[in-house]
Amino acid sequence: MEQREPIIRLTNLGKEFKTANGTVKALEDINLDIYAGEIFGIIGLSGAGKSTLVRCINYLEAPTSGDVVFEGTSLKSLGRAGINQARKSMGMIFQQFNLLSQRNVLRNVCFPMELQKTPKDEAVKRARELLEMVGLSDRENAYPAQLSGGQKQRVAIARALATNPKVLLCDEATSALDPNTTKAILQLLKEINRKLGVTVIVITHEMGVIEAICDRVAIIDKSHIAEVGAVSEIFSDPKSAIGRQLIMGDTVHTDFGDSKLVRIIFDGRASNEPVLSNLILACKVPVNIMYAATKDVNGTALGQMIIQLPKDEGEEKRVLNYLATAGIPYEEVTRDDF
Repeated sequence: MEQREPIIRLTNLGKEFKTANGTVKALEDINLDIYAGEIFGIIGLSGAGKSTLVRCINYLEAPTSGDVVFEGTSLKSLGRAGINQARKSMGMIFQQFNLLSQRNVLRNVCFPMELQKTPKDEAVKRARELLEMVGLSDRENAYPAQLSGGQKQRVAIARALATNPKVLLCDEATSALDPNTTKAILQLLKEINRKLGVTVIVITHEMGVIEAICDRVAIIDKSHIAEVGAVSEIFSDPKSAIGRQLIMGDTVHTDFGDSKLVRIIFDGRASNEPVLSNLILACKVPVNIMYAATKDVNGTALGQMIIQLPKDEGEEKRVLNYLATAGIPYEEVTRDDF
């Protein structure tokens, strides 16, 4: 990515909470740059600090240490009025939608504009434009209780966009939805990002969400950033233990015995290329697949596969020569590497 100023920069960010049992460090030494127009994912296990981090970004929680810099301005240097003004540029959607049950769909979308004292006619016009964008023009008079989960989240997205934010914060926005609805909501977020240029920050515990729409991802573990990079890089070659756990799952602990193992890295080949089949046909040797985790991301294969090499030294050499000649990244691994 070209060098440019980030829309959001987190520097040495920390957040502590005082409890009856002492001080709890929810975040510690968080450093991240998030650029305008990208879809940035933040992923981690439950309790890692994801939701606290997103609430610090828009100053719903004031950090204990460090700083949040938004469009070049330090938020900690601002008073309440300045923070509120900055927060208007950061729309937010939640796991549980947070719609006002006594208001219909149209009035829910109008609500943030009412708080900004937008003229009623202007607010209604803007709300209807947004409802059309999220595919709910025909439901403007319905109430939240009459909507499905996916429809409620579409209303929440429209409401979050009502004040023309530059950043859209999504805190586990699809966790309460079924897989098909999740796919549709993620596609909608991707379209909004493309059409409006809104920077989207996705907080999630699901790798499938990151894979589906994010450009870059930060993995948070035990209140720290474990690694950050392009989704393609993280998926093909995770550097941290938590990254390998999130991507590879419980099989990272599988005992493969003392056989020689090779990890093949898929970092940009066409997803329909039969790499293993070609290897077996070319080398005329059996290859045992011990583990595989590959993803098709926009027609590109990302991920990795661990294969057990033949015991015969000559056959082993043929396999390694084929991988090298075909330009397929690989490395010898042992159980201790996982």
